[in-house]
Amino acid sequence: MSNSIIRDKLDRGEFFLAPGIHDMMAAVIANKVGFEIVYGTGYWMTASAYGLPDAGIATYSQMLDRVSTLARTSDAAVIADADTGYGGLLNVHHTVQGYEEAGITAIQIEDQEFPKKCGHTPGKKCVPLEIMTDKIKVACDARKDKKNTLIVARTDIYQAEGFDASIRRGAAFAEAGADIIFVEALTSEDEMRRACDEIDAPMISNMAQGGDTPMRTGEELADIGYACAIYPATTALSAAYATEQALLHLKHQGTNESPDVPMFDFQEFNRLIGFEEVWAFDKKWARDD
Repeated sequence: MSNSIIRDKLDRGEFFLAPGIHDMMAAVIANKVGFEIVYGTGYWMTASAYGLPDAGIATYSQMLDRVSTLARTSDAAVIADADTGYGGLLNVHHTVQGYEEAGITAIQIEDQEFPKKCGHTPGKKCVPLEIMTDKIKVACDARKDKKNTLIVARTDIYQAEGFDASIRRGAAFAEAGADIIFVEALTSEDEMRRACDEIDAPMISNMAQGGDTPMRTGEELADIGYACAIYPATTALSAAYATEQALLHLKHQGTNESPDVPMFDFQEFNRLIGFEEVWAFDKKWARDD
């Protein structure tokens, strides 16, 4: 059974936000901080695992491995990016069942042609509306837990056809059975408000640093009308910046010992990653030579 927390929050009308998790170090730190819901970001998990852009290069099997590891590592309910469902209707069916079996609570599928591209980059093309609504219906039917395993339906049509087409698709996705609607890459707060007003379904906002959508706080997004928000780049861009600063200092100063290079405590990270259990096991079972 999937974690019920997202369904419960939606039913109560309680806004929530989820940080993007790009690797398992970020996952265990999110556990420490105490996030109840996290986002398995396709862009950043692909970048961290394979050094590749989010352009439909990572396969279903690769992403299933990544989201399975995240679900195992994280204490939180996981929303996970499943791109286009990795193919046709049969692929969508197996993707949803694979993600659900892996422990994912909310599965995000988008209406781009395959291979897809990051939602805030140029060159996106979308499938006809009826193909995407069929995918949503198949996705909803494939899940075993009809209540708590949620389908997030994303449209990227804005770039090619504009706001009105995005609203039409969002409404059609909701009618097809999607639990949460994701209208990607809106460019103003007015469009964000209108989307939330005109689509009769819980709406999710993508707060991606450097993207097309204006950045807003969780409180502001709730006021606009969103049910929830993801902040997919938070951990990855923060980690990338810290890594660059540390490497520059090491290169130019010949040391990493400096107040200008703050670091996470090594012994605490040992505990977060599970070494205390390893030490306890060794103490119980290791033979003395």
